[in-house]
Amino acid sequence: MEMHTNITDKRRAPDSRSYHRNKMQKELIIERLKGKGCRITKQRLTLLDIILEHECSSCKEIYYKATRVDESIGAATVYRMVNVLEEIGAISRKNMYKIAYSDSCSMEDACTVVLDDETTYHLSAKKWNSVVRAGLSACGYLDNQKISSISIKPCECENAGCY
Repeated sequence: MEMHTNITDKRRAPDSRSYHRNKMQKELIIERLKGKGCRITKQRLTLLDIILEHECSSCKEIYYKATRVDESIGAATVYRMVNVLEEIGAISRKNMYKIAYSDSCSMEDACTVVLDDETTYHLSAKKWNSVVRAGLSACGYLDNQKISSISIKPCECENAGCY
C-alpha cells in the first residue's frame, strides 16, 4: 500500500470559497517563505496544506496528520515549520492552545485526543467538558463550579521524547 498519498486524497472537499481563500493564503505564505530563503519542499507543502485545512490544536496533532500523508516527515520538521510560519506572521500560536467550551455547546469534533499508540478520539464540546469535569472532580479540584476555559502551554522541557 502506497503511504505517500496526496493530501487532497485525505481531506474533505471544501466549499469553493474556502478553497480559494486557502489557495490565496497558501500562495502568499509560499512567497513569504521564499523571501525568507526557505526552499519549498514537498514536506513543507504537505505541512502547509494540513495547517490551512485542519483546525490542529498542537504541533503533535499536525505531526500525526502529516505522517499519515508522508511517513518521512519528522516531529522536528513540524516544529521548525510552525516556528517559521509564526516568524513570517502566517500563523499565531497565541490561541492555539486555548480551549473554551461550555457544557451546553453543541459543537461536534471540538477536541481531538491522540494517544501515544496513535489511538485517536474525537470528542464533542459536551463530551470534552464532561471528561475534564470528571477528571477534575476525581482529583478533588472541582466542586460545583463550571469550567470557563482551559489554557494549555506547549511543552518546553528538555525531554527529547516529550511533545
